[in-house]
Amino acid sequence: MQIKDSIALVTGANGGIGTQFVEALKAGGASRIYVAARSPEKVAALVALDPECIIPVQLDVTDLRSVNQAAAQCQDVTLLINNAGTSLNQGVISAPSLDEARAEMEVNYFGMLSMCRAFAPVLQKNGGGAIVNILSLLARAHLPFSGSYSASKAAALSMTHGVRAELAAQGTLVVAVLPGTVDTSLAKDWPDPKVSPTEVVRVALQAVADGVEDAYPGQQAIEVSAQLLSDPKGVEKYMATFLPGGSYAGAQA
Repeated sequence: MQIKDSIALVTGANGGIGTQFVEALKAGGASRIYVAARSPEKVAALVALDPECIIPVQLDVTDLRSVNQAAAQCQDVTLLINNAGTSLNQGVISAPSLDEARAEMEVNYFGMLSMCRAFAPVLQKNGGGAIVNILSLLARAHLPFSGSYSASKAAALSMTHGVRAELAAQGTLVVAVLPGTVDTSLAKDWPDPKVSPTEVVRVALQAVADGVEDAYPGQQAIEVSAQLLSDPKGVEKYMATFLPGGSYAGAQA
């Protein structure tokens, strides 16, 4: 699938990665870009770049009515980019309650699944298109420092495999993007090294163009994914040293 002339919808468009997606899609020749956020005011600056091409959409991915309204409004979408996500940096045992884990699962798993379900028929009608799910390397390598987030991304990766299988017959490419730590405000307390949002977007859109199903932006993601093949227990034991409440400035993953 080519980015040029595509019609894209980007969730979480007001965030660091989301903003980069919009700018890259515009530079790549997308004919229309729906920029989705809970509050349209948060994407006003993006819309101002090209109001005829960049269209604001009010969307809360945790609200099924809002998701269905977005799908009804954006019936011409050929490229769905599920970028909305949240991380509350809690362990699975040390967290004071299950509230943070439930919130992360609602956005990172159920929200993404709701978007895939709502837009699958839209993409089918428009020739198949593509879905890009922004996940995390932590879907495959658990980080106790942010344990419930890791679990939510693992669930989302498994779900992505299921969506890919079910939508193969309609010709929809489903891309899982698994970066290492991304240099955004969500990960300000996370260990280094970090990959730039620009690189995450570049790799993700190149995967769409090349028909690649799993993409690993950043050197950290590339190296750890390789280590998971050769020494998965070694990776698990190393990641287990990053416990909730620790200080990891300058740590290397």
